[in-house]
Amino acid sequence: MPLSIAIITYNEADRISHCLESVLFADEIVVVDSFSTDNTIEIAQNFGCKVLTQKWPGFSRQKQFAVDNCKNDWVLILDADEQIPEQTAEEIKKITAEPEKEIYAYNFLRKNFLHGRWIKHCGWWPNRVTRLVNKKHGNFDDRPVHEKWICSGPVKKLDLFIEHYSFRNYEDMINKMQTYSSLAAKEMKQQDKKIRWWSPISHGMWMFFKTYILETGFMEGFDGLVISLLNAQGSFMKYAKAYEKMS
Repeated sequence: MPLSIAIITYNEADRISHCLESVLFADEIVVVDSFSTDNTIEIAQNFGCKVLTQKWPGFSRQKQFAVDNCKNDWVLILDADEQIPEQTAEEIKKITAEPEKEIYAYNFLRKNFLHGRWIKHCGWWPNRVTRLVNKKHGNFDDRPVHEKWICSGPVKKLDLFIEHYSFRNYEDMINKMQTYSSLAAKEMKQQDKKIRWWSPISHGMWMFFKTYILETGFMEGFDGLVISLLNAQGSFMKYAKAYEKMS
């Protein structure tokens, strides 16, 4: 069962090498880039990847485009800030060597890191993601953010890890919060959700309480406090932006 890797990129020169080095066991690596202004494309080409460029259509559609351009039916979908540990790579090779009948996708545990440290609280763990898929039996939903693979058949959960280095620093977290809250607000407007003036306040306060207290973010020290505050701010801004669009 030959395997393809599908990765989307934009200005990932500082992280893409680690990702690609972790998946060199695959038969094909497809990178879809959104016209990076750094040397992301050059790095991917040096690794022998099949590199395509496309104007950014949103997370779901960009990832679907990458999957559709893979030559093999089985595809491992990754972000440029993710890596496959050696033990997980060995198990993936075993799975593809002896494919199971009637299994159309595999679900992994994802370890999220910040400042080089695995964050086990704040709702960051356990974090499950479906990444190894048979492209004939599913597709991405059309959500602009927090996209998911929708499988038309059985999905098997594996106790294997993917490593995720999503945020370079706090500034990066703030920038992503602004981007994601804008996308979420746009989605809420499209769904014609009713937003009141107090919605940003109530949702922001609840998100901080949920992340810092219920999900024990306080166990992560200062990082946990920052994550909780930014989660709250992201929730606040999502509803504030949605309310602004509907006013």
